[in-house]
Amino acid sequence: MIAQANRLNHVKEYYFSSKLKEVRAMQESGKDIINLGIGSPDLPPPPQVITALNGALVNSAAHQYQPYKGTADFRKAIAEFYQNHYDVVLDAETEILPLMGSKEGITHITMAFLNEGDEVLIPNPGYPTYAAVTELVGAKAMFYDLNAEGDWLPNLDELAKRDLSKVKLMWVNYPHMPTGASATNKVFRDLVEFGKTHNILIVNDNPYSFILNKEPKSIFQTEDAKEVVLELNSLSKSFNMAGWRIGMVCGSEKNLNTILKVKTNMDSGMFYPLQAGAAVALRLNGGWFTDQNEIYQNRKEKVLELAKVLQCKPEKDQTGMFVWARVPKGTTSEAFVEFLLQKHNIFIAPGFIFGTMGEAYVRFSLCASEENIGRAIKRVME
Repeated sequence: MIAQANRLNHVKEYYFSSKLKEVRAMQESGKDIINLGIGSPDLPPPPQVITALNGALVNSAAHQYQPYKGTADFRKAIAEFYQNHYDVVLDAETEILPLMGSKEGITHITMAFLNEGDEVLIPNPGYPTYAAVTELVGAKAMFYDLNAEGDWLPNLDELAKRDLSKVKLMWVNYPHMPTGASATNKVFRDLVEFGKTHNILIVNDNPYSFILNKEPKSIFQTEDAKEVVLELNSLSKSFNMAGWRIGMVCGSEKNLNTILKVKTNMDSGMFYPLQAGAAVALRLNGGWFTDQNEIYQNRKEKVLELAKVLQCKPEKDQTGMFVWARVPKGTTSEAFVEFLLQKHNIFIAPGFIFGTMGEAYVRFSLCASEENIGRAIKRVME
């Protein structure tokens, strides 16, 4: 029998990959599971995007290999999007690299910059993939704790007291998943200065900035950020295009060329019609987000009602497509989720999967209709 590679010894299958198998099995057995666990938008993409996708299918070059750096028009659309919505100027030729989803970008960045033994600052709680890909390349995860008392923001003064001599990369994610916390302009300025002082590449993972967020931000709004910063962004959440796998990484030409060395050896250019559709999405006006957020706000009010019925206490001032809430005293996040799944056929995400600082919390997704959230409330109250 062929043994697995050593790099997998400390990496587990992604929680949702394995847990959703169980949920599907329950559904196949006849149980009506209400899934409030994952952040997969259930709403359709903009209709203009579908039209553009279909129209591009008949382009004479649509089915050929595409440029590794994406089409010129798609990169230009990304630059226009950053200018229009963040007031950030990016060079479409040198400072933008399209990706097949920002999750792919996490792996590419990790492989491009980390050697075995390098250390990486990773938020706790945070997206589990940051730590997983760090382990895959033989680097070391160095977690920094976030908590409600600190508004789920990094304490850079405390971090500066630690031995950072081997740290090469720092992951940040604002608006933050899973807590919904937002970073202020000062936080971004401090992060850029922290990166410069300690020679650390700061990577802001930014897919949630337009969902229930009155003031979308990019870390590139900070002066001279490109020197030590990369930013990931995605169309998955903002435009309901998760299955399309379209994202981007932005930064200096030097850093993007480093990532390109990995990307060109791991994949090819994105399917042309996807890029054509994505360009149309990025050029939509702000009315698209207004309409989407009205739907999400109505759903959030229902989820907050569900959380109250379950005696869970939501955190304040949350943005994004989730509700992060503390579980009742006397239980764990895993036990609470299992109880809800087995007793009421409702699935939500346990906080422990995002790190030890998430243990006392659960995450409700807003990617379900008001009707289904209402059904969940009714089940709990029966």
